[in-house]
Parts: sequence; structure tokens; C-alpha cells
Amino acid sequence: MARSRRDFLRMTAGAGVLLGAGGLGTAGCRQGASPETGADLSSDAKAPGQFEVPLPIPPVLKPTRSDGGTDYYEITQKIAKVEIIPGLATTVWGYNGIFPGPTIDSRSGRRIVVRHRNELPVPTSTHLHGGHTPSDSDGYPLDLVMPVAGAVHQSGHGSHGTMKPTKVSDGAKDYVYPQDQRAATLWYHDHRMDFTGPAVYRGLAGFHILRDDAEDALPLPRGEHEIPLMITDRSFADNGDFLYPARDNTGRSPGVKDDFDLGVLGDVILVNGAPWPVLEVDAVRYRFRLLNGSNARRYRLRLDKGETSPFVQIGSDGGLLERPVRRKAITMAPAERYDVVIDFGRYKPGTELTLLNELGDGSTGKVMKFRVARTARDESSVPGRLSQFEKLDPAKAVRTRDFSFERGDEHTWTINGRTYAPGKIFARPRIGEVEIWNLDIDGADHPVHLHLDQFQVLGDDERAADPGLKDTVGLTAGQKTRIIVRFTGYEGRYMLHCHNLEHEDMGMMADYEVSS
Repeated sequence: MARSRRDFLRMTAGAGVLLGAGGLGTAGCRQGASPETGADLSSDAKAPGQFEVPLPIPPVLKPTRSDGGTDYYEITQKIAKVEIIPGLATTVWGYNGIFPGPTIDSRSGRRIVVRHRNELPVPTSTHLHGGHTPSDSDGYPLDLVMPVAGAVHQSGHGSHGTMKPTKVSDGAKDYVYPQDQRAATLWYHDHRMDFTGPAVYRGLAGFHILRDDAEDALPLPRGEHEIPLMITDRSFADNGDFLYPARDNTGRSPGVKDDFDLGVLGDVILVNGAPWPVLEVDAVRYRFRLLNGSNARRYRLRLDKGETSPFVQIGSDGGLLERPVRRKAITMAPAERYDVVIDFGRYKPGTELTLLNELGDGSTGKVMKFRVARTARDESSVPGRLSQFEKLDPAKAVRTRDFSFERGDEHTWTINGRTYAPGKIFARPRIGEVEIWNLDIDGADHPVHLHLDQFQVLGDDERAADPGLKDTVGLTAGQKTRIIVRFTGYEGRYMLHCHNLEHEDMGMMADYEVSS
């Protein structure tokens, strides 16, 4: 059956086939759910209990020093043992040895420099996802930070260990972020060519929260009532380590086994690195910064009880919406972020609410639990007007480009019929110009991510326009949409790619170059 699915994908690549119930997905068809693009990976370890461990909150990283205009941070990428499955030790590749990595909480307009020191046995390249960033700090997949002297070097630089790096930093690199953008929920993760999937799966991901005065002036929940939630799925070996289906466990060459090139779907849901955690909440409004940090899994989040539309969406990838939107469920593709407010003041103390995943089945159908613990004073609110930003006019676009995301051969994924070739430029937009990009998806799900600038989803007959600013748009099998973007700020080479990390690693990336 697995082989037939792969053959079907190859046959339908580029044909615009829309798969509904009973279609593609090794996870199978669930009642009321769309099939996932990916293959289920079963854990060898015994599954932990659900709703038994408290939700951890990633620590906020403090600057090592500051001067008049810049804050300086240091992060060490290293191997560590952590307890994720109770009673077992999991080896993680972590920023500062933790998963998720420490949260960088910073201010719009204040420059920061983050020094990443690489004590891992492999090269790395760190991408600030959603950041408006100069190209030399964007985490291009062949701009590599090599392991420090003395670290055991286990893998090649890039494709099958033979691709020549474009830039090399020995042991450490300073990533410079001007932060000339509005407040938003960003995140940082490894972006090395051909190995992003296993690196992120092993733990190389963390939040980067950007704040500004306009958002601070709003009466939104804050402090202990503002919580980041990184939702991921993982599978575990019997010794507690992450289980990942790499074709080469030494890390010297890329690729995954069997049908996992469709995407790796784990059977344990983690939130901030904890399996199916529970969060005790006051009976007040909470702001949750939701991030889908999974390699391939999509989520449709819903509460199991209470009002029909409990989520008030206030933000998207690129920051606050103009106005809040009530939603009964939140659908998130890999790398997408949603800022939502939930009012627990509607529930009596002692009430328990389970956050469900309607696209999941069995163990992946539940995410975490909220337990209303006590009454409390709530001075927060969600105003009817949140922010304003320019709506780009399609009539002012200077050109339109077409990008088709398709299956290649048995182990590759393509954009416009080509697997990724570093330096092969697909587009040359100019600073200040507005362009429309048409995205056409084959018989698989593809979350499409654009580096450098946030875009707006115009929509069409198959997808409604999105109310917010986006850097990643989750498109399902056979779907098409249009995005509009103005290129601003920096010249250089940037990327368009699928954020199903197995698809990305197997060629579904393209370079574009911005010039003045």
C-alpha cells in the first residue's frame, strides 16, 4: 500500500489533483479529516501518559551585554540529555542544550546580534523564520558554521556531502538582525542544506518574539497570561531518543527511508517539548502564541467543550491583524503561527478543556489540556481595532510569476520541474517593487515559505484571502493561490521553499535575488 501511494504521488505530480477522503496519506483517512501528506512513524518506546506533566515554558534569553543601539546574545548549539518521556533520557541537539531553545524577547527597531557557537558534530546554518534580515544573516543553507575544534565531525556540508559551502564560519558566527519590522511571533531553526529535517527534529528550534510600542499600548493579555506554544510531533526509540528514519544514521548523506520522503509524522504530540502537557490557568483571558514546529504534520485545533468559537485570532505570521477574528478551530501547516486569545473566564474553576487535533487520529488527536484552577481579576480585553498595515494593490504589481510545487522522481520534490540547485536564480525582484506570485500545488500538501518579506494572500476560487501578513501559507493537495509581496530593505540571495522539511531536504527550494 505504501508503494502505491508513492506511485500515485509521482503520477499525479503537476496534475493539480485534489485529494479528499480516501486519498493520499500513509496516516490513512480519518472521519471528518483531510489525509496528511506524510508517513506514520511508530515509536518503539512505550507511550507516556497524557495530561500528566505540566506545560514547560522556554526560558527567556538575557543579553550578555548591550550598548547604545544593540543587544548581544550568545547561544551554544550542543548535545544534551533531557527527560521528555518520563523515566527516559532523550538526546537532543539543542540551542543551549534545551528543546525548545531559549526564547529571544526583543524590541522592534533595536538591533540585536546573536552569536551561535556550534558544538554539535555537524555544520549548521540558523534561519530567523519571519525575520526581515540581511542576506548574510538569513541562514542560507550553504552558509555554514562548522563545528568548533575538537567536535567530532560526522557529516558532509550539503547534498550527499559534496556540495561546496558558499560561506564558512569556523566554530561560531554572529547573526545580525536589524529588527526593522513590526511586532510578531518569529522563530529560529537550523536550515542546513539537505539536513534541516533531522536537525529540527532533534531539537534545533526556538521562539523569537518581537515587540513594539503599538502592540504594548493595547490591553491584550500579558505577563504570565501570555504563553508561547510550540506544537510538534515526534517518535521515540526504546531508549528514549528521537526516532528519525534517516537512510544514513551517521549523518554523512541525506535522505529518509521508504515513504518518509512524503514527510515524517510522529506519534507523540509535544508542546514546548513535553508530551500532552497540562496547563493550570486562571479564569481570565490568555494570549497564546501558537507555532506549528512539526516537520510535516498539520493541525486543526479545537477545544472539546464550551462555546462554538472559543478562539479569538489576533495575529498571524507577520504580527497583529487589523481586527480580531473569531474562530471555532485553528488550522496550522508546518511553520505557521497564530496568535489567539482564549477567555477562560467563561468557565468555572475545576473545568478541564482538552485541545484537540481534528486532523489527528488516536494518540495524535489530542494536544494538551487546560485546567481552570482559580478565579482572578482580569484587566485585559481584545479591542475591535488591533493594528493597521498597507494592503497591497494587485493593480500596482509590476509582474506576475508562476511557481509549481510538484513531485519529482521517487526521492525528489521540485519547483517548476527542478530540484534545488544553489545559485540557480528563479526570480530577480527589485527593491520597492510589488509582485504577484501564483502558487500551484500538486497532489500533496505543501506549506510554502518566503524569506525576507511578509506577503499577503490574495486568494482565488480555491482559497480565501487571508486577513493577516504571512511568510508561510499552508496549501493542501491540488490547491492554488496568489500571494502579493513588496520587496524591501536588503539586496542579496533569498529563498522560496516548502516547509515540509522532508520535501525541503529533497529539493523543493528555489533561490531568488533582490537588487536595487
